[in-house]
Amino acid sequence: MFSINRGAINQKWVFTLALIVLAGVIVGGFLLYRVYFSSATRNRKVFEFLRNPDLYGDVITLALTRCDEAPFLMPTSGLIGFLWGDSFRPGHRHQGIDIFGSNKVGETPVYAVYDGFLSRLPDWKSTVIIRIPSDPLQPGRQIWTYYTHMADQNGRSLIVDSFPAGSSEVFVSAGTLLGHQGNYSGNPDNPTGVHLHFSIVVDDGQGCYKNELKIDNTLDPSPYFGLPLNGYSNKNGIPLCEQTYE
Repeated sequence: MFSINRGAINQKWVFTLALIVLAGVIVGGFLLYRVYFSSATRNRKVFEFLRNPDLYGDVITLALTRCDEAPFLMPTSGLIGFLWGDSFRPGHRHQGIDIFGSNKVGETPVYAVYDGFLSRLPDWKSTVIIRIPSDPLQPGRQIWTYYTHMADQNGRSLIVDSFPAGSSEVFVSAGTLLGHQGNYSGNPDNPTGVHLHFSIVVDDGQGCYKNELKIDNTLDPSPYFGLPLNGYSNKNGIPLCEQTYE
């Protein structure tokens, strides 16, 4: 007969479990560092751009341009400062992209990126959403494109008069003028920088959009624009849409 040293086995399992937990902490910590470091770097670039736009003249996207065969037009001109998935605080991930214009409130136009049907809820001061019945990258799937911050810090709307509050299912073609970049945050004492927040919201399966505030309800816009959305330039004559992440 042989005996089993249960104490030794338990110690082995405890040691193995501790190694697994430690590995998870290290990997998780590294991923968090990458996320926050990247976001902090872009945050610095955004503030530098807002102070002196000429510093970033080679990374300005232009409204109504398209990269190669990408389905979406660029909705506005400016620096793509924050990306889908960026994190500004623990537990938060950015649901879209932020494009910062170099002009004052109400001066930088915003356009529809693709054909669709526009709606604006009665209480929306700075926001419109456009239903696209068939996702160009996944035909048959309905998606929604969301545009916001088109109001000044006091809530004066910068959306064009063609789309008053309460508008519903108004057809717009790609390139239609929607409004202008603003700095509305909902709090007059805490305006955002002048920019457009753009996101792609998934359908709830019942013909309506899900809550845009949750990243799980949104899609990464990068493939729809056909370009990497960070750290690129057109130095050496290389087009923006052919750049890769730094």
